[in-house]
Amino acid sequence: MEEKRKSITVQVQVHAPAHIVWDYWTDPEHVMQWNAASDGWHTTSAVSDLQPGGRFNYRMEALDASEGFNFEGIYDNVEINKQIDYILGDGRQVHVHFEENEADGSIITETFELEGENSEEQQREGWQAILDRFKYYVEINEK
Repeated sequence: MEEKRKSITVQVQVHAPAHIVWDYWTDPEHVMQWNAASDGWHTTSAVSDLQPGGRFNYRMEALDASEGFNFEGIYDNVEINKQIDYILGDGRQVHVHFEENEADGSIITETFELEGENSEEQQREGWQAILDRFKYYVEINEK
């Protein structure tokens, strides 16, 4: 029997309506602008077939070209403006929930299973940093 992986949840509040947040999250052209955990990284390409069974692949590389990797998987569940569930290439599950609060915008809650290479804290900080960059990108472009 396969052991269940531990999950972590990160969250951010974005001051924009859910349909706009959804567009910025799912459009590959936008993904390439915000999908990085630090200023030393960027997404050089993004491909997405946003439907159950559809695949995505985001190529992430260090700005100095010293390293890079494909962040890829298969969508398991897609509910427009509400939920995206996917399975990463290594079998880990990720759930992204979008909740609109009319007074304050939208809350994105992302729950992901841990991998065994990096510490729990490093993974939490990395995924949270990407969410924070997403928030900044949306809010600066929606002013």
